[in-house]
Amino acid sequence: MTRLRAASPYVLAAVLAGAGSLHLLRPELFDALVPPILPPCQRAWTYASGVAELAVATAVAVPATRQRGGLAAAALFLAVFPGNVYMAVEPDDVPRWAALARLPLQVPLVLWGLQVAGKMFSTGRR
Repeated sequence: MTRLRAASPYVLAAVLAGAGSLHLLRPELFDALVPPILPPCQRAWTYASGVAELAVATAVAVPATRQRGGLAAAALFLAVFPGNVYMAVEPDDVPRWAALARLPLQVPLVLWGLQVAGKMFSTGRR
């Protein structure tokens, strides 16, 4: 369990870096997730979220900024939830079952960010 806890921030950073890179390299995959309530220019929102994911990944990977990075990761996972809801309600090329399956996945991601920040399941040791 100790090894898993030690690796957790780096795995989260890798997940965030991978997602952020994908947003920048294949933005068309994410443009449809941007709810129409946001100002126009879906691509700008896609790029901004990719940059945010890369910044949070860096913060999580660096021990000096890990606590703030974990909190930022939890906030980021909450912030993208409306896009996941929009995709589930108004599916484009994504099967509805896949869009609906994504919704509960946000919960463990938010909890993961909080765990990395040391805000959950803390034993008092770092």
